[in-house]
Amino acid sequence: QVQLVETGGGLVQPGGSLKLACVICGFRADHVDIGWFRQAPGKEREGIACDSSHEGRSYYVDAVKGRFAISRDNLRNTVYLQINRSESEDTAGYYCATDPNYRCSGGSNPRFWGPGTQVTASS
Repeated sequence: QVQLVETGGGLVQPGGSLKLACVICGFRADHVDIGWFRQAPGKEREGIACDSSHEGRSYYVDAVKGRFAISRDNLRNTVYLQINRSESEDTAGYYCATDPNYRCSGGSNPRFWGPGTQVTASS
């Protein structure tokens, strides 16, 4: 079965850095688009970053552009989300998601999701 598990969340001070990992099992991740999403308390889940293997580029929403970066370790079948210059507004549960047909530029949500990891940006 396909499993995605996010790790690396925790407490970070505003301005600090954190690196999240999305470990993927039962699915080859190197040739699919992979998205990162987050959901803050009382708010809807939003896509914040997406790495497109098909387009050879990454997408970021304005709120995280220049601060967040996606990278991949294909040998470990892992996708990372580097969070830099964190802000209190980054506090949320973070999720990675994908499926073979998912496209960053498409309008549909991925089918396969991880359970999430909590990031709290607070002093």
